[in-house]
Amino acid sequence: MGLLTFSINVTLDGCVDHREGIADDETHAFFTRLMDEAGAMLWGRVTYEMMESYWPAVARGTVDAPPAKREWAVKLEAKPKYVVSSTRTAFPWTNSDHIADDLRTGVTRLKDATPDGVLLGSGVLATALDRLDLIDAYVFLVHPRIAGHGPTLYQSGLPGTRRLELMSATPLRSGVVAMHYRRAE
Repeated sequence: MGLLTFSINVTLDGCVDHREGIADDETHAFFTRLMDEAGAMLWGRVTYEMMESYWPAVARGTVDAPPAKREWAVKLEAKPKYVVSSTRTAFPWTNSDHIADDLRTGVTRLKDATPDGVLLGSGVLATALDRLDLIDAYVFLVHPRIAGHGPTLYQSGLPGTRRLELMSATPLRSGVVAMHYRRAE
């Protein structure tokens, strides 16, 4: 069974609005390496639609982008992508599939079928999966910013505190720190 790793950009005050992060070449290269190590991507519908609206065009070269963004887009195009949605069933972006089972069953099957692990990139979905104790690891890119607004990480709450064990902390030139944690036993 592969690990389910939740990874997201977050400001010092917990904001996970994708527009608040530092989107430089080093950050994109970090996420590209993280994606390379995983066997599949997992998103909720809203994140999927946001990604689908931009990255395929970057991969095709119809949108100008620096090399680090283009590399991410090309690799993302080829990566298996799974989407949890109760309102949409068709996902035409290359290598995209719908998880139609109930959440616990569908994600457990995906983890079982993906020995290289699954990279989760949706905050709302992460809360639901954390409530089911399905997240094994976390990679937070903590940005040196205070946004002063939401959405925030785990905004709707969890039933209890999650104890985590720090695996690594990697500072980037921009001041971002990549924090890798695993669930503590």
